[in-house]
Amino acid sequence: MTKPADDEEDRFQILATASLTLSGARVLKQGDTFAVFDRFGDIRPSGAFGAQGLYHDGARFLSALRLRLGGQPLPLLSSTVGADNMVFVVDMMNPELPPGGDVVVHHGTLHVAREKFLWQAACHERIHVTNYGPDAVELELELAFAADFADVFEVRGTRRDRRGAMHAPVLGDSSVELAYTGLDGLVRRTRLGFDPAPAVCAPDRALYRLHLPARVTQELHVTVACELGDDEPAACPRFAVAHARAAERLHELAARDCTIESSSEQFDDWIRRSLADLRMMITRTPAGLVPHAGVPWFCAPFGRDAIVTALAAMWVSPDLARGVLRFLAATQADRADPATDAEPGKIVHEIRGGEMATLGEIPFRRYYGSVDATPLFVVLAAAYHEHTGDGATIAELWPQVERALLWIERHGDCDGDGFVEYGRRAEHGLVHHGWKDSHDAVFHADGSPAEGPIALCEVQGYVYAAYQGGARLAELLGDEARARVLRARAERLRARFDAAFWCEELEGYALALDGGKRPCRVRTSNAGQCLFSGIALPERAPRLADRLLADDMFSGWGIRTVSACERRYNPMSYHNGSIWPHDNALIALGLARYNLKDHVLRVLQAMFEASGAAELSRLPELFCGFPRRDGAGPTMYPVACSPQAWAATAPLLLLQAALGMQVEGAEGRVLFLRSALPPALERVSIRNLRVGAGTIDLALHRHPEDVGIHILGRRGPVEIVAVK
Repeated sequence: MTKPADDEEDRFQILATASLTLSGARVLKQGDTFAVFDRFGDIRPSGAFGAQGLYHDGARFLSALRLRLGGQPLPLLSSTVGADNMVFVVDMMNPELPPGGDVVVHHGTLHVAREKFLWQAACHERIHVTNYGPDAVELELELAFAADFADVFEVRGTRRDRRGAMHAPVLGDSSVELAYTGLDGLVRRTRLGFDPAPAVCAPDRALYRLHLPARVTQELHVTVACELGDDEPAACPRFAVAHARAAERLHELAARDCTIESSSEQFDDWIRRSLADLRMMITRTPAGLVPHAGVPWFCAPFGRDAIVTALAAMWVSPDLARGVLRFLAATQADRADPATDAEPGKIVHEIRGGEMATLGEIPFRRYYGSVDATPLFVVLAAAYHEHTGDGATIAELWPQVERALLWIERHGDCDGDGFVEYGRRAEHGLVHHGWKDSHDAVFHADGSPAEGPIALCEVQGYVYAAYQGGARLAELLGDEARARVLRARAERLRARFDAAFWCEELEGYALALDGGKRPCRVRTSNAGQCLFSGIALPERAPRLADRLLADDMFSGWGIRTVSACERRYNPMSYHNGSIWPHDNALIALGLARYNLKDHVLRVLQAMFEASGAAELSRLPELFCGFPRRDGAGPTMYPVACSPQAWAATAPLLLLQAALGMQVEGAEGRVLFLRSALPPALERVSIRNLRVGAGTIDLALHRHPEDVGIHILGRRGPVEIVAVK
């Protein structure tokens, strides 16, 4: 995920238009299909709303959709996506018809309701038109449509010299087929079906002539199916059948998760939306459940994002972590390939479908340009076992875990100095391979860019945690010698790290070491993630925490990626001054590790209040880092993904940090270490919390000095341990 600037890197830049969050865009996703509509349920073909469309497997299968009644647009009454993110509902009414002449249908006589959802690579829509007038009316309802089959990278702004060929539309009495053969040779088809059959079925529109007696409702069904290749098209189920199947699948996904409720309705809205967003982002794969990163720009599997999402959601949905681990193990690199930045044992950065990825016009079909996904894979494996006690899955994955550890030792440290570095090998790959992968995200205090190979501070922390986690897994599998080696590596790394990265004048860790081993003496949130991994020495933590919560770093809405004092600070940048919810949540978990609960609660409260200013209580991928102003919410970032998987799980990680909750599944135990709750929460209940083979229901009540914990129900041998 990068926002490059120079001519070569600019090929993959996301061109900022209107903010998706502020434009009122409505988003649906299911599997490998997602849709972005306007508030009316339409798809506008261009302009500031150019991201809108129905997408599948990296291509836009519907680029325009417009509903008109009597040739006129309809005034909007309301528009929302349901609390479970499954159905998008729009309520509208008619304008004066016809406009400017003798009125046949008065304004507000007709109610038009649209319901949409996605299921198995198709968008299903039901339209109700109800006549509340005293007399029968006759009028025309039109749905105009188009399909451009643009690759998602074209929609983002990447220019192409050539495109494939459009086919002539194929018309039926109640269907239209639009098709395109890409330069990759694959035929992509958009099949629109109408029930009942319209009076006119044309290549770009369907026209109904409605006769509506008083107090009568006419119901229309529209299906837009996305089809690939030359296979015979599958029959699309009717609206009600597809709706029932989609709802059943969503219920299955949620049934095993724990549920969270509190004394605060706003907090509950935040948690419900976050869990709904997480479930919407999840895609079923042969390996298991895997979250896509974000809609619309990163609706694909990303190694780093999937791992962080699974870590944050572990206590709510451990099944997700198992799916992510198996998926990443199955796609782990087994050979060196400079064109994709692959090396043996490395975990994938992103996997893209679509015409441009297939042709190599973008390098991301299966791309490994991430320095941190590999150690984080080991961290996730250790965390999964700690939570579940599932030794069988760890035994299954141990060869891939060992390959990841060997990549750290043999390939990650390219110059032998004991730190894991990166440098781009792929000609058109990403410049930077950490989570801040913008072209300008790593720099020195004078603003000059750091030259590689670059060792990021937080990556050393991930490696430290990977060594520690790998040692625990080696012990589990009976390899004591390997465990001793890994623990020794961890301790040596911690000592070297503190000596090389601690900067007294920053009261924190340098952002990175450049290729000349010069520290990038810049105040960034990266240093805060050294608390998350545990690599920070205990005596450093209080000063670092205070620095992160100082005014130049903490905007009032959260911790900025870069201090307002730094040369490259820009609150409107992608990585140099913005605020990322997942980053704040990881830092908060690190603050809890060092028992800095007052700092944790400040971050939690800021994120909670930011969600209250966001539409649908949804935290986006990031927002701008401007200082907090009275009476105003955070300033949105124009092309932030919303929803976004690791932003969706940030509230879960923040609550875990405040409660100091650690699930030890193998021991059948839940630890609560110096639990705290913010003033906004008097009570939190957690039900169906999985602890190894058992589950438990808990109620937590805030007291002036601590949190009381009450067991509401227990199934299986589960123990609660509270440390004050």
